[in-house]
Amino acid sequence: MRMAEPMNMGEPVYTAAIGVGRALFSSLRLKPKVTGLRNLPDAGGAVLAITHFGYLDFALVEWMLWHKNRRRIRFLAKEAVFKQPLAGAVLRSMGHIPVDMKAGADAYALAVASLKSGELLGVFPEGGVNASFTVRALKTGTVRMAAEAGVPVIPVAVWGGHRVLTKNHQPSLREAFATPIRYAIGEPIRVDPAADPTEQTLRLHDTLQRLVDSLQTDYPVDGAGQWWQPEHLGGTAPTPEEAAVAEAERRRRREEREH
Repeated sequence: MRMAEPMNMGEPVYTAAIGVGRALFSSLRLKPKVTGLRNLPDAGGAVLAITHFGYLDFALVEWMLWHKNRRRIRFLAKEAVFKQPLAGAVLRSMGHIPVDMKAGADAYALAVASLKSGELLGVFPEGGVNASFTVRALKTGTVRMAAEAGVPVIPVAVWGGHRVLTKNHQPSLREAFATPIRYAIGEPIRVDPAADPTEQTLRLHDTLQRLVDSLQTDYPVDGAGQWWQPEHLGGTAPTPEEAAVAEAERRRRREEREH
């Protein structure tokens, strides 16, 4: 990753968070490699549509972008995280946007305004972390907000981050140490406001899956028989169908607790 000019020091909390992330990833000796880096803009608004296989994907993508041009990403995140006093204060100070999963109109409006002001918006269009490690069906909000704001969608695939921290598995430090982290950044997608958002979302899905396929093919570690490899490539991760059933059951239990 090439270096850029010194970062803007006007956001001390975000600056500190980046420093913590850099220290963590450095201590773990993670090995990043990026293809398509030129597709990330140095200025102007854009939606980064990111795959979501691990809990640290947001930090890994910000880490990668920091090395390119020091830009900050404003992420859409579940409102429940913002309700935690300390975490909520930190996230708000970093300009991230809370999303009410049952009523997202306010978050959508804030996201569009952020994009129009020239910000980079980080979105996980699959929703939560996907335990099958394949790209599942996407929500249409990503392409709709890009169309309304008049900015491109930039597909970003991350592979390897789930080996550090993910759902249903807690890797040991030994497992996480020196993990290769691979990024593939696709060509910016300009969304026609008159186009069908469902069709545009399917196009984005196919693009993300192709990027993931390329990363898996070229990954320097054999995943045969490994928990972190998808089932169709010889790993022991749950199939997309199994992951969907488990996620539905997890959601049902959560809703029962909330009521």
